[in-house]
Amino acid sequence: MMQPKSRVKIVAEEILSNGWTRLSSYLLDYIDRNGATQRLKREVYHRTPAACILLYDPKRDLVVLVRQFRLAVHLNGDPAWVIEVPAGLLDNDHPEAAIRREAMEETGYRLREARFLFKCYMSPGAISEVVHFFAALIDTADRVAEGGGLDEEHEDIEVLEIPLNEAARMIETGEIFDAKTIMLLQWAALNQDRIR
Repeated sequence: MMQPKSRVKIVAEEILSNGWTRLSSYLLDYIDRNGATQRLKREVYHRTPAACILLYDPKRDLVVLVRQFRLAVHLNGDPAWVIEVPAGLLDNDHPEAAIRREAMEETGYRLREARFLFKCYMSPGAISEVVHFFAALIDTADRVAEGGGLDEEHEDIEVLEIPLNEAARMIETGEIFDAKTIMLLQWAALNQDRIR
């Protein structure tokens, strides 16, 4: 059910930080379900759109994932080299063009097809980023470069080839704990007949 935008009025915005992305504090008037106006204070981290992709090789029944350092995870005291699907910001590209670029940069795989699956907000309570999810079938002939990320961005990305069933097990053991990766591996588990 669509909710009218007229239920929300932005009263003020204060920019708290404007570095790599913008962090804003908002005052807003919100009309609740009973018609009462509530004055709320919220913070929003303005992230640009992103895309991610599950690379699946049906001949070898494996997925291509990457492992890279994530500072926020490190600060929480968890293992900071995180296993993930290839992903990146759109950088003003169409989502499919962006994920083709990111797959090549991170893994060295050139995509024949990239199938759009869905899009979602990963943390809608505080982050504006919307992520576009894709899947692609690959084989060994599609790996035309080493991958590993861009030197000029100081990316240090390890490329991993993991059997699909093993990757699913790694969710249960806690070795894979990245949300977009879990979502795409679960999508693969639900759609095994269509992707094999």
